[in-house]
Amino acid sequence: MAAPRDEVGSVEAERSSGRQGSSGVEVVLSSDPATPAPLCPHGPTLLFVKVNQGKEETRKFYACSACRDRKDCNFFQWEDEKLSEARLAAREAHNQRCQPPLSRSQCVERYLKFIELPLSQRRFCQRCQQLLLPDDGEQHREHQVVGDISITQLKRPSQLLYPLENKKTNAQYLFTDRSCLFLVDLLSALGFRRVLCVGTPRLHELIRLKASGDKKSDIKSLLLDIDFRYSQFYMEDSFCHYNMFNHHFFDGKAALEVCRTFLQEDKGEGVIMVTDPPFGGLVEPLAVTFKKLIAMWKEGQSQDNSHKELPIFWIFPYFFESRICQFFPSFCMLDYQVDYDNHALYKHGKRGRKQSPVRIFTNIPPNKIVLPIEEGYRFCSLCQRYVSIENQHCEHCNSCTSKDGRKWNHCFLCKKCVKPSWIHCNTCGHCALPDHSCEGPKDGCFVCGELDHKRSTCPNISATKKVNKAVRKQKHRKGSKMKMETTKGQSMNHTSVTRKKKRRERAHQYLCS
Repeated sequence: MAAPRDEVGSVEAERSSGRQGSSGVEVVLSSDPATPAPLCPHGPTLLFVKVNQGKEETRKFYACSACRDRKDCNFFQWEDEKLSEARLAAREAHNQRCQPPLSRSQCVERYLKFIELPLSQRRFCQRCQQLLLPDDGEQHREHQVVGDISITQLKRPSQLLYPLENKKTNAQYLFTDRSCLFLVDLLSALGFRRVLCVGTPRLHELIRLKASGDKKSDIKSLLLDIDFRYSQFYMEDSFCHYNMFNHHFFDGKAALEVCRTFLQEDKGEGVIMVTDPPFGGLVEPLAVTFKKLIAMWKEGQSQDNSHKELPIFWIFPYFFESRICQFFPSFCMLDYQVDYDNHALYKHGKRGRKQSPVRIFTNIPPNKIVLPIEEGYRFCSLCQRYVSIENQHCEHCNSCTSKDGRKWNHCFLCKKCVKPSWIHCNTCGHCALPDHSCEGPKDGCFVCGELDHKRSTCPNISATKKVNKAVRKQKHRKGSKMKMETTKGQSMNHTSVTRKKKRRERAHQYLCS
């Protein structure tokens, strides 16, 4: 999984106290399907719009779906921008240069040769993160190389590969074996025979390890992940290089068919999807992608089973619950705290606010899911589900209300339970942190300021667009008049260069602001 985990605390604080700034960027999902999105090295880009509270909506633009930092992927294009043939050719060449050095078939061919080598010749280059064949020795002579790579090590590539630690793009924090073993045992107890692992490489490993070491276990797994390095450890039917933010299979239709076959095997029975997306990613494009995978699974269903849902475990921070349930109303959140091996904070045994905020969202009824009592979970007979031992049942809410593992307090003014660190603010009319700011726009709609919907579903958006369009036209006329006055006497060539320069500066400011 690739996720900027260290930013979770700041994200939670921002969501709990309202936006501190007055601007934001939203993804536009209702773009014209007849107009395909331009491509960057990570597949089709996403259409975004920058919106401001009380100000006009700005131009829409395309940017990379996977990278939030332009240093990692600097793609930027206005929605209405027309590119020359030369620029399109240059972009295509750049996209090709950014692809992995080896094709999927080459990786498989090298892997089959590697496992046939004697132990003394099996080597791994830590600098290039690559399995080495005997002919590769010369070009890696000055690199740090590990020898005697065993079959056991090949079955645990997540321990052999360095985690990608760019916090804004690929900060890979991998499940601990404790969390992984809990998930494997739970999936087996629920009767699943196939697991589609989307961004969960360590879970994929343990499922395969258990299947190879336990004759009673017949669970199969397919890993979809954006980290192409896993290509050198798995055959085509076990791994697909995949971008979960745009449903892009980097190896084309062949990889797509591998996924389709896996989901539709046995008429779609006995399969579950487990996903651990980056926390810094937007929920909207992830939901769209998961619905495409659900649709792919439903293609293999009979008409009698059309009402069924693909079972899903979506692993995400608890404070995204409302966003996830907005797209998947049948989902509920489990109390189980998922922890990570290479993260300093999100580890098992922490107390208070230091507990892991990562939970499991699922459409499987919670009364069917047993959480381990020895790890601090208990069964609530009133809620008919397992909860954290500190999550006390509230008689006023008629529910075990805690989300973060601590005991929450009931606020009679808000008519709900809130975090123990919150107090009721008479100015704001709801509970918040004691040092919160009562000023500024709250989380919700950028157009009208209401909290119960987003800008994209605002009933006033059509009227706002008309006003914004009129304002833009007026500004454009004023700008054109000023340009004519200031550029009088200058050459047309100089004007064109200046215009292009300003356009580039505006584009840069957009993504850096």
